[in-house]
Amino acid sequence: MPLCARCTGMFLGALIGLLFQAITKPRRAGMPHWSVMVALFLLAASFAVDGLNSYIQLFPASPSLYEPHNWSRLLTGSGMGLAVSGLLFPAFNQTVWREWYSTAAINNLGSLGIMVMITIFLDLLILTENPFILYPVAIISTFSVVFLLTLVYTMVVLMVIRKENKFDHIRELIMPLIAGFGIALLQIILLDMVRYFFTGTWDGFHLG
Repeated sequence: MPLCARCTGMFLGALIGLLFQAITKPRRAGMPHWSVMVALFLLAASFAVDGLNSYIQLFPASPSLYEPHNWSRLLTGSGMGLAVSGLLFPAFNQTVWREWYSTAAINNLGSLGIMVMITIFLDLLILTENPFILYPVAIISTFSVVFLLTLVYTMVVLMVIRKENKFDHIRELIMPLIAGFGIALLQIILLDMVRYFFTGTWDGFHLG
């Protein structure tokens, strides 16, 4: 897999969340209901706890809450991805579109529950480690990294050039999206170069 279990879950979860909101409630730009925000916070908190617990395991004889596993990394990463999508979707709509709806795309716990069930189902498929599932997941998760960074940097570009809320159709966004895509690729290239400078390899960090 091109990404670790935690990052695979996070970027897939974010992609699922964004696609679900875009299909069911397009151009909704309101922040989620407070109950949904609490649930998203809990998902993000579980990601932080599991990440800290895994980090502690790097130090011999250090106390930890539980033995870390890839299934917990995948699930908590997916939860974090859903939390990211819940905030990124309305932020993107508020920044880009001339006309958008002030209501929230995730306006109740039922909508969030559907997203969670879809994500868990896909996570369970991934945990089967079936090559026919892992190969497309590897491609989709890698695409998700570039996709999310492109969305974020497109928003930044529009704010820098002061073109917020100027667009009515996706085709009008071609140039800002290309700019966001270019910046996303530049960030990835720079990070890879820094990693190669310190490790002498294009692979990930090898500990132990």
